[in-house]
Amino acid sequence: MRIIFMGSAALAVPSLKAILNSDKDEVVGVVSQPDRPAGRKRMLTPCPLKAFACEQGLHVMTPEKIGDPEAVQALEDLQPDLLVVVAYGQYIPQRVIQLGKYEAVNVHPSLLPKYRGSAPIQWAILNGDTVTGVSIIYLAKKMDAGDILRQETFPLGSDETSATLHDKLAEFGAELLMKAIEDIRSGSGVRTVQDESKMVEVRKLTKDDGKIDWSLSARAIRNRIRAFDPWPGSFCTLPNGDVLKVWKAEIVDDGNGEPGELLDDQLLVAAGEGALRLTEIQPLGKKRMEALSFLNGFPVAKGLMLS
Repeated sequence: MRIIFMGSAALAVPSLKAILNSDKDEVVGVVSQPDRPAGRKRMLTPCPLKAFACEQGLHVMTPEKIGDPEAVQALEDLQPDLLVVVAYGQYIPQRVIQLGKYEAVNVHPSLLPKYRGSAPIQWAILNGDTVTGVSIIYLAKKMDAGDILRQETFPLGSDETSATLHDKLAEFGAELLMKAIEDIRSGSGVRTVQDESKMVEVRKLTKDDGKIDWSLSARAIRNRIRAFDPWPGSFCTLPNGDVLKVWKAEIVDDGNGEPGELLDDQLLVAAGEGALRLTEIQPLGKKRMEALSFLNGFPVAKGLMLS
């Protein structure tokens, strides 16, 4: 099958690898995002998918808008059977979707129609879900609303972070994608319309989401800490005004105090319900470290308040 692969983020890399390793399919084109400024020096840097594709010797198109006539014509010239889209980052118009004999499919890391939109991995953790999954859907006019071709669940452990779950779902999604492509090839695929009554749409995260609200329950705060690792990160303010990032914490059910109050000198912090012992943190201008290492050079006293 002649496949045009469209993607940008690291989530897309395992799926492209899987297709390249297939002896039944051919990647006839790769579409990704233009290089963007990154780092302190703001140097133009390729996105993860483009960087990987170039390492494989693949030619990569990077149109600013995939719907521009020049881009559409270039894709049409490739005569694709199927378009595969994984974390591409642009809305794909119908005239592009219809270029493929079998149109276009998308790998989405959630159990659609739950968690349509940005950051489905983060929101599953943030909401305390114990099960997530991957959906392979046909692209439609409405974002993430296309018919489901394949969908499988994946367990979400209590210590999972967005970083670890991202990598697992990227690999899991690549395996499911290859099953879906085989369904299309054999004509055995079944399209299932999404149940709109069960739709949950989630918004894009911002840096401000990382600010810890100590009035929440200890469980809710810990879920947010896991969900926001690696971005935007969870943070609070020390009594001296310095920002402290929090990367790991343990729930202590019998903690009792005002939200944000230090209940001992070992970073046990009262929440709206229960308490959290901070176990891995990052002081301003420092690397991530165990809480004990931090306390050796910055002792804290019971009764002080974090905000």
